[in-house]
Amino acid sequence: MNAPAADHTADHAADRAVDPVADHVAALSAALHGPVRAKSRMIQEIRDGLTDTVEAHTRDGVPPDEAARLAVREFGTPEQLAPSCQRELTIAQARRTALSVTLTVPFLIACWHLIWTAGQGWQLQQTAQLVAVQLAAVASVATLLMAAALAATGALARRLPTPERLPLAVAWAGTTAGVAMVVATLALAVLSPLATNWPLVTLAAMVTALSHGVVASSARACRRCARLPIAHGAGRG
Repeated sequence: MNAPAADHTADHAADRAVDPVADHVAALSAALHGPVRAKSRMIQEIRDGLTDTVEAHTRDGVPPDEAARLAVREFGTPEQLAPSCQRELTIAQARRTALSVTLTVPFLIACWHLIWTAGQGWQLQQTAQLVAVQLAAVASVATLLMAAALAATGALARRLPTPERLPLAVAWAGTTAGVAMVVATLALAVLSPLATNWPLVTLAAMVTALSHGVVASSARACRRCARLPIAHGAGRG
């Protein structure tokens, strides 16, 4: 006779242990991808909003469990919120990728130019010049696109809508710049034994390889974000 009552008590306790707000936030967090800090801030804002809504309902006399479920229903499901949230994170990742290229590529071009001008021997200068000119042209075009992307997702975004395909364009431009860095690293590695200033060439190759790692990682994350479904138009209100 006591078993059903015990089972009912256990089920009731299990139901009370479930936190709809925590489950909602966890599901939304798992569905989103983007820069860690931007995502953390976004999730914290949503958690705070849910918490405030729960407190408002409890002040009106709604039981805490029901207040939490009501707050979650009012905010919308993770599936409903994810597209607009992901749009913001995708733009943030595109800006991060654009910034990484904009900051690193001009510095690398300066390094490559320094190696070329410091090279000794006609054959070394000719080879270095050919590599530098080709890679600098590719990297410069990518940098110009990245600068435009920063403008389009920054001050201009307050007046004009961000182009839908811009994050994907930024991702592939970043990938192109990363490939140019790989080729530059290989070229510098080949040239270094032939150069009289091989310590400078070796150092430049190491810096180029490190910069490639930063840009390639950011571009890869940007491609992943750009392929996720997003809400069209403005982000969260």
